[in-house]
Order: sequence, then C-alpha cells, then structure tokens
Amino acid sequence: MNKTELVKAVAKKTNLSQNNTSKVVNAFIDVVTANLKKGKKINLMGFGSFEKVKRAARVGRNPQTGKEIKIKASNVPKFRASKNLKDTVKKAK
Repeated sequence: MNKTELVKAVAKKTNLSQNNTSKVVNAFIDVVTANLKKGKKINLMGFGSFEKVKRAARVGRNPQTGKEIKIKASNVPKFRASKNLKDTVKKAK
C-alpha cells in the first residue's frame, strides 16, 4: 500500500474527503518527522513506537569490488511494533 492508497482507505473509513484526509496524513508524517529530528520518542499505544537511534560506525564491503569501506556513524529512525499489533498480524490469515 502506498500513500495514495492509504489516503483513499482512511477517507473511506472516516467518511472524510480525500483532500482533508491527505492533509491529516501529511500532518501526521510531518509531526513524527519533526519530533524524531529533536530526538523525541513517539509512542502510539496499541500500534507501536517511533524513535531515533544512533547507528555506530562500522566497516562494510563494496559489493562490486569486495574492498573494505568505512561507514560513518549515523542517526536512523526506528519503529517498534506493539505487542497488540504483533498479535493481530500473527492471527491474520
């Protein structure tokens, strides 16, 4: 499912226009992104949590040449699904 399909599905479920739903989805993404930039954790009970984590520097390999390369440390977003979400997905057929 892509963003357009998500907007359509949410609009149908909420009886909102796709235009208004698109604004809500974009606002959600903007708020999550802004808070992750600040290092804040977003916890959505029953769904999961988003947080910024530091990935340590490491040595990798160039897949074309096999030569070792240094990969710098970086901050990356991380999503952790809640137990409720995990259980719901497990039960789905």
